Amino acid sequence: MNPYRPSMILLLAMLAGGCAVGPDYRRPAAETPAAFKEAWQAAAPADAAPRGPWWKAYGDPVLDQLEEDAGRANQTVRQAEAQYRAALAAVGGARAALLPVVGVSATTTREQGASGQGVGSQGGTAGIGGPATVDHAGATLAWELDLWGRLRRGLESSRSSAQASAGDLAAAQLSVAATLAQDYVQLRALDAQGELLATTITAYRRSLEITRNRYTAGVAASTDVTQAESQLASAEGQAADVMLQRAVLEHAIAILAGKAPEQLSLASVARLPSLPPVPGVMPATLLERRPDIAAAERRVAAANAAIGIARAAYFPTLSLSAAGGYQGLGWHDLFEAPNRVWSLGPSLAATVFDGGARGAQSDAAIANYDAAVAAYRQVVLTALQGAEDALATLRGLADEELAVHRAAVAARDTLRATENQYRAGTVSYLNVAIAQGTSLSAETNLITVQSRRLQAHIGLLKAMGGAPSP
Repeated sequence: MNPYRPSMILLLAMLAGGCAVGPDYRRPAAETPAAFKEAWQAAAPADAAPRGPWWKAYGDPVLDQLEEDAGRANQTVRQAEAQYRAALAAVGGARAALLPVVGVSATTTREQGASGQGVGSQGGTAGIGGPATVDHAGATLAWELDLWGRLRRGLESSRSSAQASAGDLAAAQLSVAATLAQDYVQLRALDAQGELLATTITAYRRSLEITRNRYTAGVAASTDVTQAESQLASAEGQAADVMLQRAVLEHAIAILAGKAPEQLSLASVARLPSLPPVPGVMPATLLERRPDIAAAERRVAAANAAIGIARAAYFPTLSLSAAGGYQGLGWHDLFEAPNRVWSLGPSLAATVFDGGARGAQSDAAIANYDAAVAAYRQVVLTALQGAEDALATLRGLADEELAVHRAAVAARDTLRATENQYRAGTVSYLNVAIAQGTSLSAETNLITVQSRRLQAHIGLLKAMGGAPSP
């Protein structure tokens, strides 16, 4: 054997180490505007704004605790975390493919050659006679030399997939946190509506009592009494519906927090969380923060590496194998020099004809890459749309809240004046009923608009990737 041959093989492997077929990855371009269309105010620095647990900006300790529970126990997040761990394990497997595989073995076999000849220690015969017991102990080495970068592209693809899985985990955490925050805001809005209805029902009962007394005194008609009774019953029905909606939302919040519905009971608090300032953000920053965008971009990188894997199939594979050990007819003298056996040599293999299978695989890899690029660009566009929608909603609701607040104040003043006129006998109870209904509707609309503004703010933070801009 030429003593320099193993060194030559290793040198060839080292020289080929820098070669990897297939295109090197470049992030696909995604068109983003310099500023949001719906950003109606300049971005103002806010160094004190939270950057990690973004929900703390709403100043509600109950929400903070629920978010912590969801991050720890939500089953969707746990599933995404397990998938991420599996992706990391796949990276380890792809990295291991670049290294030699070493094995050891020890066997004892009963053998007999042709015409009843026993097998000797060197693979020959032990003479005419019965079968012989052959013992073997040794080690093997197998190493595929990555001449064309197929294994390195596989590792590149696995790493990109693991990074995409990390993005999926972050996106799942963000989605659960945002959904929980929006459900919580809705629940507190229902609490505020419930308190408003409770106050209204108390007022309606007092009005009904006054109307009955006036009817008994002969200064009010029976229709005034029935009108007051109808108004009270309608408000009581609305209160029952609000309680039903609240129970459903409480169940949904429990599931998001990783609990069974019977394990969570939220005390009624008729106060909405505080509304933080609208954060300023540029589209380029949005692309850096959104975990779903990062995941989509990493999938493009994985698809790009798959093209290299497919193209490497056109080239031959070179493997180096080695084996050594001892083989003989008895364990007592197995490890003596005459029983030593070994083998060493390269193996070159190439596919000559496959009926177009490799071409089809290469075409499929390119098509998958194009699909991943389109998906990435679509995620970017959807993210921009989500931010624009949230900004437009916040702007519109800010104006709407001012108008609704004025309407609520005017309705309260009208109701107060109408009740005084009714006690003075200058108007009928129908005027009171109309004023009461108008006031209740205006107050309910105000709570609804305030709730929608908070939910739109949460939607904007979700569109930005969760963290307000500094």
